Formats: sequence, C-alpha cells, structure tokens
Amino acid sequence: MHLESLLMPALRLLVGGAGVVLVITTLSAAVRSFVLPRNESVRLNNHIFAGIRLIFDLAAGRANNYARRDQIMAHYAPVALVSLPIFWLALVGAGYTGIYWALGLESWEKAYELSGSSLLTLGTTDVSGLVINVFTYSEATLGLLLLTLLLSYLPTLYQAFSRREVTVARLELRAGTPPTATHLIDWLNTSGALDDDDQQWAEWEQWFVEIEESHTSLPILSFFRSPQPGRSWVMAAGLILDTANLIFSALDAPRTRQMELTFKAGCLSVNRVYRFFEVKAATESRSMMPGPEPKTDPTSPEFDQALDALAALGIAVCPDRDASWASFQERRTRYAGALKYLAELTMSPETRAL
Repeated sequence: MHLESLLMPALRLLVGGAGVVLVITTLSAAVRSFVLPRNESVRLNNHIFAGIRLIFDLAAGRANNYARRDQIMAHYAPVALVSLPIFWLALVGAGYTGIYWALGLESWEKAYELSGSSLLTLGTTDVSGLVINVFTYSEATLGLLLLTLLLSYLPTLYQAFSRREVTVARLELRAGTPPTATHLIDWLNTSGALDDDDQQWAEWEQWFVEIEESHTSLPILSFFRSPQPGRSWVMAAGLILDTANLIFSALDAPRTRQMELTFKAGCLSVNRVYRFFEVKAATESRSMMPGPEPKTDPTSPEFDQALDALAALGIAVCPDRDASWASFQERRTRYAGALKYLAELTMSPETRAL
C-alpha cells in the first residue's frame, strides 16, 4: 500500500510531463510549418504526410494507367493538408488528457471529456479549480490557434500555386504539344534572333526563385498537381533548363547574361528543393511513372535529331556535334538528377527532353 501511494504520484507526474512535451511539440510543428519564414523540415508533419502518402500510393498502384493514377494523386496534397490540423488537434487533445489526469482527475474518461470540451470550445464539461481552469483556457486557445493558422495560410498557399501554374500553362503554349526544347527555341527565335528575349528569361528566373522559396517553406505545395494531367511544374522546370542548355551547348548564337542567370537560378532551385526532400524530409521517391522508367538524359540520336530540326528552321548550329553533345551532357548533370528525383516523387508525367 505504501509502495502504491508512492508510485501513483510519480506516474501522474510522468504522464503529465509527457502531455506537456506532446503539446509543445505539436505547437512547435504548427508554428514552424506556417509562421517560420525558412525551409525547415518538421518531422511530425513528415510522418503525417508519409502515412497519408502510403495510402494514396497503394491506391495509385492498383490503377492500370497513368490518367487514373494522376486522378488519384491529385487528391493527395489537399487531403494531407486538411488532415494536418486534425492530427494536430488530436495530439494536443491527447497531451491535455494526460495533463488533466496528472492534475488529479479521477479517471482517464473524465480527463478525455474535459480535454475534448476545452479543445473544441464546447463547454460541455466543467471542472472547478484554478489550476485546471488555467489549462482548459490554454487548450481552448491552442485549438483556435491551430485552426486559424491553417485557414490564414490557405490563401497564401493557393496564390503561390496559381502563380506557379500560370507559368506552366504559358510555357505549354510556347513549347508545343508535346512540349520540347526544340519547339521552345523555335518560338524564342520568332524575331530571327535568340538574344532579344531577356524579359521572357527574366520571368522564368523569377519563377525559379519563387519555386525555391515556396516549395521548401511550404513543401506540401510540391505535391499539388497541375489542373491538366499532362502538365507538371517539374516538367516545366526541366524544359526551361534543357532549352537554355541546348542554346549554350549546340547553337551558334550569342547568349545573354539573363539567359545564364536564369539557367543558374533554375539549377539552384531544383537542387535545393531536391535536397530539402531527400535530406531534410528524408522522403523516398516513387516510380509510378507512365510507361517505362523515364530517361535521365536524352540519347545522342535524339540530340542529333533536335539539331537537325533546328537547322531546318534556319537556326545556326555548331558544326562540332560531338563537342556540343559533351557540353550538353556536362551541363545536364547539374540538374538532371534532381529533376529525376522530383519527377518520381511527384509522379510527374513523362516527357521528351528535346
């Protein structure tokens, strides 16, 4: 009896401490997700997203074509985003349940009822006592705060998504169907020169900068799919980079500083998003691509066909194709690995490089 009288206070203290840690951890995850202005990976959110992604991967794996997989995966990011505050509230509720029990409530059931009543501001359960009332008021405040955080940042997230997709859609208009670097160069050469499109390259540079900032500070944005199944921000990024690479490596045309700046911004952007997911979020890529495994680099015959097509359009190409191919391959190593990883991670549609 004496031993039991010593163990019970110790157990209540331990449970109460665990509840405090759980509440603080959850609140920290919420603040770092939507308030902290930097690309910090939140382990709690990663576990929640990974669990939901596993369910969607199982469902997508049963689909027999890419269109069906794309339709299934289009729901992943919205469902995961809406589920996030539900998990946060559940964890806060569990933490406060332990706290109330540690403060002397006679049963777990009573502690759970008080926690749920306070968290959802229902007021259905009333317990007297200054200390307990302080905690019930704090729990009600946290419940409102967690929901407000998500609701207040939804417009920000969808504005970033809209800006991203406007560029993706405009790029499709300029690069043809299917979009290729060859078609995009043809459009850029409408005036008969490739060095008078600095405004267009500057817009793409701005797009890359926004991708790096938004897709690492709000990582769930990476998984929001384009309205049209054949589009993808990953595909668009690869198209711009391949276009700049082809101009630098194989065309006898002047390059501008803006082209080089955009290419650099693109390489930095896709690699930093890639490193965020692979290193910080420890996320595994998925290989549910339409058809065979997508190629990391174009083959030499495809490269020659692209140059032949450009030459037929009256665009001057470098005579030494072997050197051009080697230069193209060297530059492509700066971004191809990151694009391949992100394409598999987001289940981007397979596209031709050139």
